[in-house]
Amino acid sequence: MSATHPHHHLDLHLPSLRLPAVPRVPRPRLLTELVGGLALFGIYLLVDALSGPSRSTAARSHATGVIQLEQWAHLDVESSLNAWLAGHPALMTAANYEYATTYIASAALLLVITYVWTPDLYRQARNSFVVLNLLAFACFAFYPLMPPRMMPGFIDTVADGGTVGSWGSPVVASANQLAAMPSLHMAWALWVSVMLARMSHARWLQVVSAIHVALTLYVVLATANHYVVDVLGAAVVVVAAVAVTEWWGRRHPGVALPTSDAFFLDVETPGHAQNVGGLALLGAPAPSYAQLRDTLAEQLDKLPHFTDRLPAPGSPRWVAADPIDWPHHLTELSLPDGAGLSELDELVGQLTAQELPRDRPLWRAWLIRGVGDEVAFCIVMHHCMADGIGAVAKLLHLLEPPYELPLPDRAGPSVLQRGAGVIQGLAQLATDGKPAAVLPTGSSRRGFATFEMPLDAVRDAARARRMRVTELLLAATGSALATVDPDLAHGCADRLRVSVPVMLRSPGSDDGGNLTGAVILDVPARDAPLADIRDEVCGLSSALRTPTRALASRWVMATALRAVPHGGRRWFARTVYGPKYFQAIVSNMPGPAERFTLAGSPVERVHPILPPAPGIPLTVGALSWAGTLGITVVADAEVLDAQAYAAALERLLLADLSPADNRLHQ
Repeated sequence: MSATHPHHHLDLHLPSLRLPAVPRVPRPRLLTELVGGLALFGIYLLVDALSGPSRSTAARSHATGVIQLEQWAHLDVESSLNAWLAGHPALMTAANYEYATTYIASAALLLVITYVWTPDLYRQARNSFVVLNLLAFACFAFYPLMPPRMMPGFIDTVADGGTVGSWGSPVVASANQLAAMPSLHMAWALWVSVMLARMSHARWLQVVSAIHVALTLYVVLATANHYVVDVLGAAVVVVAAVAVTEWWGRRHPGVALPTSDAFFLDVETPGHAQNVGGLALLGAPAPSYAQLRDTLAEQLDKLPHFTDRLPAPGSPRWVAADPIDWPHHLTELSLPDGAGLSELDELVGQLTAQELPRDRPLWRAWLIRGVGDEVAFCIVMHHCMADGIGAVAKLLHLLEPPYELPLPDRAGPSVLQRGAGVIQGLAQLATDGKPAAVLPTGSSRRGFATFEMPLDAVRDAARARRMRVTELLLAATGSALATVDPDLAHGCADRLRVSVPVMLRSPGSDDGGNLTGAVILDVPARDAPLADIRDEVCGLSSALRTPTRALASRWVMATALRAVPHGGRRWFARTVYGPKYFQAIVSNMPGPAERFTLAGSPVERVHPILPPAPGIPLTVGALSWAGTLGITVVADAEVLDAQAYAAALERLLLADLSPADNRLHQ
């Protein structure tokens, strides 16, 4: 076997900055953000509840001190501005409404824009917004300050103008009126201006932002809602909030991985790489290395985290990586003369079992020549970047014509339905127990085998047994184990505990990250015709059609683990994702019915690549693609012969095919 490492420098011309149509950084969950906003408002209400005569006395005393300070410093402009505005009723009313509305509208608009188009900036904006408000709330709690309009010598423009919706008006009469220091109106306006400057340097936008700040400054003083000192306090709060946020960002660069993705970083141990991907056989004309490299380079921006890395060992955060090292990420290999599919399987098994270096983007690809008249293209990425179907979706980005996997078009469960499903699923998971036996652990050496079958014939065979394709595959999985290694089947009490991934992608979700749950089934592992175990398997698989267990496992990985320190998450991942709780993984994934080309070469055959969990001897992955069902078997080579197992699995599935279908398969 020979390897070549061509190295070509790419001259990439970056386009001018603009808001991207599809953000590379995933957006935070909207529900989580809304709950966080409500929690922030709840803290404000708690501070607002601090009332009483002594607090009002203290606020008035503080206000008297502020007025005296400003008079001493010749900053007391509020009275003259207030008197002039009160003499112009139309402007007074307009100023009142500006005071009541624009600070909320501008802040909300900024958060919405950054959330939709620039999620990375949104996180910085959200975090600094939370910090500045918490600092302001602390000031409100420990330094109550009566606004000028409640002090002698000032005119309450809101009360005189009867403005609806502003502080002091009947609509919000219960609002905290002793919270003048700092001016939140001014703080929010300054914060919006700072974030707009981070988002764009367009001159017109900066002019609009400056006008908004200047107008807010005039209004808060002229309406006698704030002192000059309050405005200075607002500036201090904004500077402190942005500084704290940036300091935290430097200490914790990049974007944190969701716990459901970081789970697979914690699971990975030496010798048990958690890589997912695909193996494709390409027909003539075979692509060149340069053609494949250029195809990958053109699509990198559409592949989440293909240009990101982890900043340090064990750090579950994405940061931008150095320019792609193409000789590392795309390697050209050649099989020996006379090699065939079995030699290709052996090579791919070795390649995909390698751990991906975490100091560079977590993906690799290989162009493999010498597979008869065909060439092979293999690509893997770390499981923290995608689940099985997500890896297929990423592979589709590289193909022509453009295609997106169809997602369920039905509405997902409501929040209440999902919550009830999670509760029910947690109860079911708690009663599932553990497998009857823990199978022996062999080694980290993997066996790898592939075969394909006509998809329509498999569907016909399943319908003839009144089964679904997944049920047929599950039944054959257990029976094949008993056929190839009866002792291993008896060791698990003739029942193979299988983890079945269940897709939980909602309409409109992208292909990034892990969006699946898992259902555990005890399938019979007996050397028996599939017809004899049909009823048993179909009864067990009803759990796949009621997604409560999958919802519960997804909730634990994506939500509950967020409250657990990293050490606890790692312990949990390595405890539950292994031989103590299941003995095999079986995944049946939908793929496209169309045919595609890769770098100008027709894609003839595709197989999924799924990693076994540490200590699990068997993983079976199936992927429908252009009228065929590509099946991959990955096994612990010291425990189970992958080639022999794949042959047995193929025979069992073929037993239900007609002679014509068998000829087609051959």
